[in-house]
This record gives sequence, structure tokens and C-alpha cells, in this order.
Amino acid sequence: MLQEIIIYTTPTCAYCQMAKNYFAKKNLKYIEKDVSSDLVAQKEMLKKAPGNFGVPVIDVNGKIIIGFNTLDLESALS
Repeated sequence: MLQEIIIYTTPTCAYCQMAKNYFAKKNLKYIEKDVSSDLVAQKEMLKKAPGNFGVPVIDVNGKIIIGFNTLDLESALS
């Protein structure tokens, strides 16, 4: 099954970097959207995760994961 992964990040977020490293280790392609410089991405992230202002927010085929959590990612990817 083809996975569509979108990760909403900021440049200084350590957990964002951990998530991107996780995807690289698993050879998973993803789309990164920097919410610190992209207002459209920021609004998109807030629509997917209302009330959440932290990053990363990860969208795996429509399943929203807030923060970097390998168990949640494994579940969403399976």
C-alpha cells in the first residue's frame, strides 16, 4: 500500500528531526511542510490538529499523529 506521509515541522524542532530520521531509516518518502515560514501549511496543520500548536504533526494517510511516537507511527503505517 502506498503511504502518503506529510510532516509539519519547524527548523529547530528536535522531535521533527527524530521523525525525519525515522522515516529515512525506514526508507519512507514524506512531504515536509515548515509551519514557521509557510502560512498555508500552518493553517493546514491547525485544521488537521485543532488547538495544537506543537510540532511535529504527522499525517499518515489521514491519520493524525501529534508529536513523535514510534508506536503510533508503526500503527498508522501498518
